[in-house]
Amino acid sequence: MTARRRVPGETAHEPSPFRARSGDTVPEFIIPGFTAPGSATGHDLRPERPRPEPPRPGRLRRRIRRTVIVLCALAFLAVAVFGVLLPVTPSAHQAQAIVRARDRSYGVAYPGPPVPARFAAALVATEDHRFYSDPGIDPIAVGRVALGYLSGQGSQQGGATLTQQLAKMLYTPGRSGLASEIEQVVMAVKLNFSYSKAQILQMYADVAYFGQNYYSLGAASCGYFGVMPARLTWAQAAMLAGLVQAPSAYDPVTHPALARAREVHVLSRLVATGMLSQPQASAALAQPLRPVPRQLARAAPGPGTPTCGRTRT
Repeated sequence: MTARRRVPGETAHEPSPFRARSGDTVPEFIIPGFTAPGSATGHDLRPERPRPEPPRPGRLRRRIRRTVIVLCALAFLAVAVFGVLLPVTPSAHQAQAIVRARDRSYGVAYPGPPVPARFAAALVATEDHRFYSDPGIDPIAVGRVALGYLSGQGSQQGGATLTQQLAKMLYTPGRSGLASEIEQVVMAVKLNFSYSKAQILQMYADVAYFGQNYYSLGAASCGYFGVMPARLTWAQAAMLAGLVQAPSAYDPVTHPALARAREVHVLSRLVATGMLSQPQASAALAQPLRPVPRQLARAAPGPGTPTCGRTRT
């Protein structure tokens, strides 16, 4: 029997399994040595599927009309629900008082150190890149979550803005479910119209949890690195911004490899949003994090003080 001619690039070993990249469509059937249809070389032995008949103009118009009607009905329902909930939900003007009470309960000074530009950029790029232009919510993401509940998938669709996350921390901590998410949406809109974006970021930094019993950015910066937030490097700011999503999973003390991977993700988001160039992100990634040993971790700064507190132990 004549040996099969080896296709250029194919090894004598079993071909590696197909791995889809972001945006790829995973083929239903792969033949080693052959390429997909339309490529310069190779063949495709899959049977050709009949192409769907394009919709007729009249049918297309009816589909568009039905889609517009459904979207208008959903928008009307959303406005009606929002109008009902607006007067019965808490006042957004209580937000800073809630932050002050939360900080006091954790032994953190209020207000905390100003949010530095590096941390703000890393947090916005990672968690909510339209933060400075959105009305407190992302309507597309809210619709996606609603569809998730209708399909039985719940809130796994994600998409909460930074303002919604702040609303959850302040008004519905420890709660979940559709009712809580609706309240978070309403409160996020209220917060957006009651405070500036800088004030929302400051409140977020003052109540966010960063793992290792560090509540607030000031506590995390002094605890992990022994420096005030204003002195954070890009690498350190990226690591802290990545922590807020899952503080236990990305803890640099107990899970350094996962923390490093999260740092890479945050720096990549900074490049994708134009806040850093690729060389700048690479230089930041090469910077050592320099976390301080636990026994030398410093406490959060006191009220109005420009330095970290004493050693925590």
